[in-house]
Amino acid sequence: MKLSDLKPGQEAIISEFDSNDIFLKLMEMGCVPGERIFLEQVAPLGDPISIKISGYSLSLRLNEAEHIKVELIN
Repeated sequence: MKLSDLKPGQEAIISEFDSNDIFLKLMEMGCVPGERIFLEQVAPLGDPISIKISGYSLSLRLNEAEHIKVELIN
């Protein structure tokens, strides 16, 4: 499943990225495989989303979140 498919309040673990173009940018922001993430909220029009990762909040565009594959925890 992709990060963009999560609903607010769901937790997941990053499994991999499906694009090498955005890989380095996401890694620099703390989105590394094996990291636990929590979807905090989605903007009223659906873009961007706010996630909690490594103890801080991060906003991502949906087109960035579509490149992050995750495994749902709950």
